[in-house]
Amino acid sequence: MTDQDSRGLNPIPGLEGLNDTDRAFLAGLFTRRDYGPGEWLFHESTPRQWYGIVASGEVDLIIGLHGATKRIGTIPVGGALSQGLLVDDTPHVASGFTRDGASVLQLSKDHIERVREERPDLFYRLVARMSRFLKERIQMAAALDIGASTSQLSGLTRSEHDLLGSREVPVEAYYGVQTLRAIENFPISGAKISDFHHLIDALAFVKKACALANQDLGILDDARAGAIVAACDEILAGKFHDQFVVDMIQGGAGTSTNMNANEVITNRALELLGHAKGQYQHLHPNDHLNLSQSTNDVYPTAVKMAVNLTLKDTLAAMGELKSALEGKEREFADVIKMGRTQLQDAIPMALGQEFGAWAVMVGEDMERLREAGALLREINMGATAIGTGLNSPPGYAEVVTRRLREVSGVDVVKSPNLVEATQDSGSFVQMSGVMKRVAVKLSKICNDLRLLSSGPRCGLHEIDLPPMQPGSSIMPGKVNPVIPEVVNQVAFQIIGHDMTITMAAEAGQLELNVMEPIIAYNMLGGLLLLRNACVTLASRCIVGIKANRDQCRRYVEHSIGLVTALNPVLGYERSVAIAKEALDTGGSVYDLVLAKGWLSKEALDDLLKPEHMVGKQ
Repeated sequence: MTDQDSRGLNPIPGLEGLNDTDRAFLAGLFTRRDYGPGEWLFHESTPRQWYGIVASGEVDLIIGLHGATKRIGTIPVGGALSQGLLVDDTPHVASGFTRDGASVLQLSKDHIERVREERPDLFYRLVARMSRFLKERIQMAAALDIGASTSQLSGLTRSEHDLLGSREVPVEAYYGVQTLRAIENFPISGAKISDFHHLIDALAFVKKACALANQDLGILDDARAGAIVAACDEILAGKFHDQFVVDMIQGGAGTSTNMNANEVITNRALELLGHAKGQYQHLHPNDHLNLSQSTNDVYPTAVKMAVNLTLKDTLAAMGELKSALEGKEREFADVIKMGRTQLQDAIPMALGQEFGAWAVMVGEDMERLREAGALLREINMGATAIGTGLNSPPGYAEVVTRRLREVSGVDVVKSPNLVEATQDSGSFVQMSGVMKRVAVKLSKICNDLRLLSSGPRCGLHEIDLPPMQPGSSIMPGKVNPVIPEVVNQVAFQIIGHDMTITMAAEAGQLELNVMEPIIAYNMLGGLLLLRNACVTLASRCIVGIKANRDQCRRYVEHSIGLVTALNPVLGYERSVAIAKEALDTGGSVYDLVLAKGWLSKEALDDLLKPEHMVGKQ
């Protein structure tokens, strides 16, 4: 920590008025950590590891693990993070994310304990001061929740009409009559569009790009286009997400989702133009928001973009898991253990090699996901209903694709054949298959973790998993491998998702696949499950694993598998005889070879030294 950082401790909220002794003591304990743009500092529900002070940049606090995320505040320079660690050992109640990068001065959990032990006076002053800011943070979050829940309490309505007639819509609602009908028609899963914020962002990107393209081509006036763009920007800033209320599982090939977006954006744009919600004579959900579009190009394009946006979060979590496994690979590089094939003793290996192999598996799957994501960047905007581009002006497909690339930062490309792209769900099947591959291999890793940690007295017990919770309501002292178990179950769910996506893709007929909503629900939900599973496995299991070195060594020294190293010297037949005799008598390979005089002690020691048998990578 620099002298400037040390001096900067004094005016920070909660640390004001520190004397030179206190400041010098804390400065020796804080470390500086730099985070790049788009990086997560910590995740909701994971253990707190440090108390921090933002030294540069800003950190957003975000709640919501299942897609319906909400920003509860932004911590500026001088703001505190994870103050709760000063009070208790509860996990994070929010995630920390920096959009543009940030530097944080961090006081680790161990150093906090040191302050508590060596300077209890300073520690309790810090706790007392931080309690005030904790209270303010809680009040801020509570106010946000209350504000979200008080909408639509007036009982007033406005009348809207569609093909089927007129309906009363809550006056506060930004959605309209078609969304209202969808709410009533599809009370299916309880999972709303608002539970998937990347899908809302993708819809806003698409609608913004369409407005700009229509403006570029002279079929949408500047005032309307500007209002639509401004409304989309507000949605991209996190506003009005609670207005995306349609169930993810719906009939109509996604029309209800498209109209939910059209109506919310239209009504907000009407307000920006100085009109009331529902005054569609000035700006219409179909005539203007859906201009040059169809659900059949908007919805699959938005879903593909949402998958790519969600995939970034999943890949980041997989990267954390890969790093945790690589850390254990280094830590356990000198731990010799018995390798096993078909659950039988094979030959010695390093425990670090076990973890290193898992890290490579995760890394390979990250590459396969990136490849599958690239296929989803081919879109069919401009196809309109079936791929012929009816009701869109010449050149629209190229312009809207370029505009979408500009506004979203996603490198989308126009499909070379829009008729094919409108009916073909093959890229979804490819992504789902790769997600299943990831799930299968994650589950295999968790199976291995459960086997290696089995016991503790009557199993392999080569490793100890960190204890997370009591394991039984009837068996005292039992602790179960609950984190690998939950990841196993996530894997099973994603494998099931793949079957659903496969059947939905197969169910397409002629020029359209109407089953894309269930594809979207399972694919976006599956990526979120994978992300949460990787974060949980890394933070609550892998990083806390300990090796039982003596147990690992004991298995090696008493294993018949050592005889494999004698093949080149004794030959296969004599090696088999030694192995059989060792099994029959319970003797060791080492003692039997010496007793038969087949090798000298020196030569045998060299051949059977386990360290010589693990190989070099």
